[in-house]
Amino acid sequence: MLLGGDREAWRGASLLSISQLDREGVELVMRVADNARTESSLLGGKVLCSLFYEPSTRTACSFLAAMLRLGGGTMSLHESTSSAVKGESFEDTIRTVSCYSDVVVLRHPTPGAPRRASEITKTPIINAGDGTGEHPTQALLDVYTLIREIGGIDGKTIALVGDLKHGRTAHSLAKILRLYDVALLFVSPPGLEMPGTQEVVSLEEAVRVADAIYVTRIQRERFEDPGQYDSLKGSYKVDAALMATAKPKCAVLHPLPRVDEISTDFDDDPRAAYFRQMENGMYVRMALLTLILSPPSK
Repeated sequence: MLLGGDREAWRGASLLSISQLDREGVELVMRVADNARTESSLLGGKVLCSLFYEPSTRTACSFLAAMLRLGGGTMSLHESTSSAVKGESFEDTIRTVSCYSDVVVLRHPTPGAPRRASEITKTPIINAGDGTGEHPTQALLDVYTLIREIGGIDGKTIALVGDLKHGRTAHSLAKILRLYDVALLFVSPPGLEMPGTQEVVSLEEAVRVADAIYVTRIQRERFEDPGQYDSLKGSYKVDAALMATAKPKCAVLHPLPRVDEISTDFDDDPRAAYFRQMENGMYVRMALLTLILSPPSK
């Protein structure tokens, strides 16, 4: 289903892929996120189920905080504490939590799992990350942060750095940025390039020309061979010395968690946007919950 600028299209919809949104849909989310900074208690009586088959700190906590700030209730379930450990199927788990909630926020290691869930329940499903697939809510909060940090996206140059092969946040961000007049630069170690492109530039070159730099970690959990991970970790590091060569207002973003790809000596630089980005996630997720769960206007 296309999610555009018409709020009616959002009501009761599942958000499975960033490809569902056109530019008007993105701009609607941005406006509602701005309003969420001052509005609350819009979803009294609604219940969100957080169902995570992979670890999470920011995505899980920000969705729970978003629902609570909107006046709704929450329940959290992790694979290790669910009947999945007794052999219950994914499908039966989805049917069960759908009975008790108005929206299910799902993270799963298998690409396409949120879409599969949406096919067996009428309860809206929000994709909170599906393995190496996508992370659409992260892409929306990334765009929201870019707009606030660098004054818009059209006409800008944005560099994506790190594990672009496995990084679902980078996959979704690259997709959504194609809705804008933007130049994308890809920086990655050999073998970890963005799917569909081999155009890679050096980190030093990207930092000199970019208006924003989106840094991601090398993802240990995606490697079957620990030796391969060890050979690639630490391939890139953004630090104060490197950023001395960047534009004065170049914003640095990171979906977090970080390992060693951004030095802590850069944290106090005004261009370090990753902690503000983290807070923005709550407002964007408040916007999504509002659009999906709000009752029709009278």
